[in-house]
Amino acid sequence: MNAIGIQLGIVVAYLCLALVIGLLAFRVTERTAEDFYLASRSFGTIVLLFTTFATLLSAFTFFGGPNLAYAQGPEWILVMGLMDGIIFAVLWYVIGYKQWLIGNRHDYVTLGEMLGDRFGSVGLRGLVAVASLFWLFPYVMLQQMGAGAALSGLTDGVLPFWAGAALVTVFMIVYVVLAGMRGIAWTDTVQGAFMLVIIWVAALWVLDAVSGAGAATATVAESNPEFLALGSDFYTPEYMLSTAISIGFGVAMFPQVNQRFFTAGSKTVFKQTFVLWPVLVLLLFVPAFMLGTWAAGLGIEVDVAAGENVVPLLLNEYTPVWFAALVIAGAMAAMMSSSDSMLLSGSSYFTRDIYRPFVDADISDRREDLLGRIGVVVFATATFFASLRQPGTLIEIGDLAFSGFAQLAFPVIVALYWRKTTLSGMYAGIGGSQLFYLLAVFTPVVPATYFGWNASVVGMGLGLVLTVGVSAATTAAPGERRSRFLYGSGAD
Repeated sequence: MNAIGIQLGIVVAYLCLALVIGLLAFRVTERTAEDFYLASRSFGTIVLLFTTFATLLSAFTFFGGPNLAYAQGPEWILVMGLMDGIIFAVLWYVIGYKQWLIGNRHDYVTLGEMLGDRFGSVGLRGLVAVASLFWLFPYVMLQQMGAGAALSGLTDGVLPFWAGAALVTVFMIVYVVLAGMRGIAWTDTVQGAFMLVIIWVAALWVLDAVSGAGAATATVAESNPEFLALGSDFYTPEYMLSTAISIGFGVAMFPQVNQRFFTAGSKTVFKQTFVLWPVLVLLLFVPAFMLGTWAAGLGIEVDVAAGENVVPLLLNEYTPVWFAALVIAGAMAAMMSSSDSMLLSGSSYFTRDIYRPFVDADISDRREDLLGRIGVVVFATATFFASLRQPGTLIEIGDLAFSGFAQLAFPVIVALYWRKTTLSGMYAGIGGSQLFYLLAVFTPVVPATYFGWNASVVGMGLGLVLTVGVSAATTAAPGERRSRFLYGSGAD
């Protein structure tokens, strides 16, 4: 069998293994919306930790990050590893634990459902769902772009971009429709552990081939000496901090991550995962991004602007065919584990926060379950066709999605912790920050940066000020129910 046949065989075999796990989960999945979306709120520490971890292992991590490290240097480790490992860990507790307590008490499935019930507003529920689905679209598309580029790079262009994107799209549709949250979590646990091991093996294999870390770093010192100094015209303090803040807060608002806040089986499970999170993040990001940095010194030619990714090309150069294919298979599975979670959560936002309150309030659990599976097919197909246009780099699209979700964070935090938050304040905070960021991204009306700080952080600040200011100036709407949330002594 030729090299390309071996590579594709390994990739497809790995994806089929993931599908088998999904089929096993299908056999024990109840035909209810809560079990399909939240696995009946039964996750233990290891499963919750690794399903969240694998959900965030995306094309943004495995290809976008190394590409940026290849082009600009390894400081991206600080942005994604140290800063966002810590920021998201803090938010895991500040937002997630409070959300878990409230969700357990009232059986909430989505963020919009929780906020809509607290403020007595289906309009707010719909606003959160629409904003979330809007920003979810480019991030699902990013996974398909990453898969297409990865397989094209692995096979030296024999398999075209569209075919790689189509392959992962078909697998993730079948997988999500069959497996639901339980199957996703089972596979995520296997994939997260596998990718953590395989990325370290890849880094050590490459280093062994080039005579060690010292020799690899020496080549970087010769070709790109600026990479070994902290900071640059690209990695300014303002850029690094604003990007880290946007990504950290955006992660907490991603539907596929935020919804996992409802799935912990106990208080102990939740607190243990929050402590372990930063360690797990650093263990993955350091070798992944250093591979990109070392590739710059080793003379690997990568046309990032044309959609090429550095990791497949580096592995093809320094590792056997079968191992390079195994790493890419694992990375694709990680992308699928991000996409399947996104599709599942997006489906729940559509069925529970848009269809149920605005179309059919009396829809049965089984019909909602069916509608959710249909929604997965439609959404994934739409993002696939959009991905074929390749509207930007992986980093650009990922940053767009993270920053869009980040606009939701401060209004949600204020609502969780301040009893006097009003419906008017929530509309102003969410609507105002979303509108500001949309104008900054898609029009010249609002500047994209402010003294080096990106518009996302400015929009987040605007959302905070509007939520607090308008809430302070208005009274509670008739339908608001402050008792639905846990304030003061009842918060723990």
